[in-house]
Amino acid sequence: MLYGTGLFFSIQEGGKDIAKSDDTRINDEITGTTCRLIGVDGSQLGLFGIRDAQRVADEQGLDLVEIAPNANPPVCRVMDYGKFKYQQAMKAKQARKNQSKVEVKEMKFRPKIDVGDYETKKGHVLRFLKKGARVKVTIMFRGREMAHPEQGLNVLERLSEDLKQYATVESAPKLEGRNMLMLLAPIKGAFDNEASEAEANE
Repeated sequence: MLYGTGLFFSIQEGGKDIAKSDDTRINDEITGTTCRLIGVDGSQLGLFGIRDAQRVADEQGLDLVEIAPNANPPVCRVMDYGKFKYQQAMKAKQARKNQSKVEVKEMKFRPKIDVGDYETKKGHVLRFLKKGARVKVTIMFRGREMAHPEQGLNVLERLSEDLKQYATVESAPKLEGRNMLMLLAPIKGAFDNEASEAEANE
């Protein structure tokens, strides 16, 4: 349960203090006189005076939270606001963690790459994409090759065109020192048809 008055509240959850910093009104912050009350289990309890609604929450050791302030009358819910905020924070943290797990693989090409080598490396890029990884494609220039950056650009454009069914260009080709870089990201669901066909052929 949340305790305190004013703009700052502290809750105890898992031994940690969590500050209430959003604009949601709870408990004695609610300024209306009546509300449509929702129970802790999601059931519709009907119209209540704010004091009576607060009493319902207090009797359960929970908070009265205004979840729809612009409704007429406002809608309030009985809940453990501290636990709710903690769960939301954990979900956001997990989402960030999952996002950071996305791998970035690298595949290096030469501007004058032969057909066989190109096809082999393209196959590697395709396998990385199929596993859900983004792929940094690097064109490495040596010596006088730097005088013709368009050759490297042609390779990158050819690759992005060949893989357009499976990948989008997340970062367009750009020169960094003696390298030209492009970042490819897998298209969600692009490999689903292949998986279905493989299962059908088994």
